[in-house]
Amino acid sequence: MKKTIEENNEKLKNKNKMYSKIERCKIDLQKDPTNPALHVRLGDLYLKWHLDIYNAGQFIDEAITEYQFAMESLLDSCEIYYKLGCAFYYKGDLDRAINYFTTALEKKNNYYDAYYMLAETFVKKAHFTDAIDAATAAIQCSKFCSSSAHYLLYKLYDALSYKNPKVKLAAFAEKLKSILLIPFDKTAIKNIISNFTYLRFLAVFLYGFYAIQVKNYGLAVEIYKNAIEIAPGFAPLYCVLGDIYLSTGYFEDAITEYKMAIWLDPFNIAANRHLCRAYEEQGDYNQAIEIYNRLIALAPNIPDLYSNLANIYYIKGEFDLAISNYQTAITLNPNPSWTSIIAQTMGFVYQENKSDPDAAISAYQTAYVLTPEDIDIYVNLGSAFYDKEDYNNALQIYRQALEFQPHNAKIHCNLGFLYWGKGDTEEAIKSYELAIKYNDSYDIAYNNLGVIYLDDLGRVKKAIELFRKAVEMNPNYALAHFNLARAISIVGDKVEAAKLYQMAQDINKITNEIDPRDIADKISELFES
Repeated sequence: MKKTIEENNEKLKNKNKMYSKIERCKIDLQKDPTNPALHVRLGDLYLKWHLDIYNAGQFIDEAITEYQFAMESLLDSCEIYYKLGCAFYYKGDLDRAINYFTTALEKKNNYYDAYYMLAETFVKKAHFTDAIDAATAAIQCSKFCSSSAHYLLYKLYDALSYKNPKVKLAAFAEKLKSILLIPFDKTAIKNIISNFTYLRFLAVFLYGFYAIQVKNYGLAVEIYKNAIEIAPGFAPLYCVLGDIYLSTGYFEDAITEYKMAIWLDPFNIAANRHLCRAYEEQGDYNQAIEIYNRLIALAPNIPDLYSNLANIYYIKGEFDLAISNYQTAITLNPNPSWTSIIAQTMGFVYQENKSDPDAAISAYQTAYVLTPEDIDIYVNLGSAFYDKEDYNNALQIYRQALEFQPHNAKIHCNLGFLYWGKGDTEEAIKSYELAIKYNDSYDIAYNNLGVIYLDDLGRVKKAIELFRKAVEMNPNYALAHFNLARAISIVGDKVEAAKLYQMAQDINKITNEIDPRDIADKISELFES
């Protein structure tokens, strides 16, 4: 408690001191209202007060107003344009900030500070290539006082360096230069001092972390909110608070906190990822796409960013964009197992959504080369050959899969479907019976075998027995209810058949397995005969 009182006293003292300076400057301006130097000084005071991490006031508009008054007399001053650019930067109006920094550089083409802040502004806008160019230009303007620009380049190269040793080496070189040049760079020294002041929040972090571990989320939120009030410029506090909101389902609050963290630290990849997740949880896929594109611009060599983006495009039904991003993820190829999964996913999109079995086969074959022991690849590849009506290759693939897993019920079921499609009823029955033998709860195998007995062999009682097993194994299987109703209607029990058709119709509203018109037609036929 004693420490809190001391902090409040210090905060009040600083506030009164700043207020007194501003009031004195205003009095001087009343005596000389057109003095541009006084307007600049007052603008500087407002900006400094606005950026004070211990001050909750917002004075950025006042700073801008004073700088604009000064600009009326200082149209050729590069400094006033630079100051206005900084003010708009801190206000979040990045386009106007860029315009003012550019104008400052037109007035003075070797203005280090303007180039550096231009680079920082480009980072906020996710124009990372432009940021690199501006930071490099800043360094050329000031070889020794450029620690901050070197550090910014380090952050940019570090994000770009995934799986790229050459860029990683360049990032290390920039970091080393930034350390060596710290004594010559006032901005760098100021930033270091500011970062050291945040070390006192370590105890707060630990206390909040303990509250999270014991699932006292209300206490954790209170702890971190209080810390943010004391130090609103400390990005990790917003990240942790966002994580709490995200885990407890308060997605709007999580989004707000992550946005603040990213504004303070645009290189925070974790905050960007979590922001994407919050948008996805909300179903706001367009915003999630925007953030993923920002992440990709920042770190273009991280493969899972592309696969995650592809997943969102798939959900939105934009299959071409999904495939394009899956292909990029595969090209980056971090490890065989992961890439194989992405290739299989892409194959599924080609097969199910693009009706392109050739492309699907190619994708599945890529997965096979990477992980030939993955039995799902054989199942998917065989299915793609079947869709292409290349039954011989499908049969070969399924037989090859059975060499690895002779008791795999799914493969036997797929084989049954293949033989059935080829008209080989006897082999189809054998395969379905094997599928049921190795998995006695396999609802699809029961249903398909029942259809063969009903439609191909005319053995209605056997078919009814199999359809009842399918329904028993999966009460929400609309097609099995539909087929059971067909079989029951043949033996003459129209009332029972009608009930089953109605059940199929109700379930189908959720599962969408059958064309609703087929069920309606069957119900109509039942009572017409």
